[in-house]
Amino acid sequence: MRSPSAARIGAQVRTLRIAADMSGGALAQGSGISSSMLSRIERGLVSPSVETLERLAQGLHVPMSRFFSDQARRTDFCHVRAGCGVLVDRIGAVADYRYELLGHLLSGNLFVEPYLVTLLPGANPYVTFQHPGLKFLYFLSGDVSYRYGAKVVEVRAGDSLLFEATALHGIDAIHSRPVSYLSVVFTLRE
Repeated sequence: MRSPSAARIGAQVRTLRIAADMSGGALAQGSGISSSMLSRIERGLVSPSVETLERLAQGLHVPMSRFFSDQARRTDFCHVRAGCGVLVDRIGAVADYRYELLGHLLSGNLFVEPYLVTLLPGANPYVTFQHPGLKFLYFLSGDVSYRYGAKVVEVRAGDSLLFEATALHGIDAIHSRPVSYLSVVFTLRE
């Protein structure tokens, strides 16, 4: 009789093996277990020992904790058509910085906020953004000087920035318009 736990672990092993583009034989050999044992694990017919799971994790180059994740239950998916993002009136937002929310996820421990930010004609530089999390920016148009703490870099379309958002940051100078960029903020849920 299949145990629900063994079935979930087996399914996760199989999913990780397929994602790694490995055959069952290659994973079995790389993990030091027999192909028949791997097959029984993947089908949830046996409950693998901790040692066997450790070997499989090494063979797949993943932490052992990946076998216990609840990825199958996380089904959030968000599709936003071009130009159909939600315009967000952010509290304390800088004048003439337009924020269009491009998606959202409700499950898991990671909160992700992807925005298309457009500087309207009256927008001025602003360098005192500061908040928890990591921020990724990908510039779509324009040419600006971007400040991060004491550092200033020249940024243009096609350039990206990734940084901890707890330091003061923002556009220090606008050299050419229009300016638009993708801004994705990652924070852990409390």
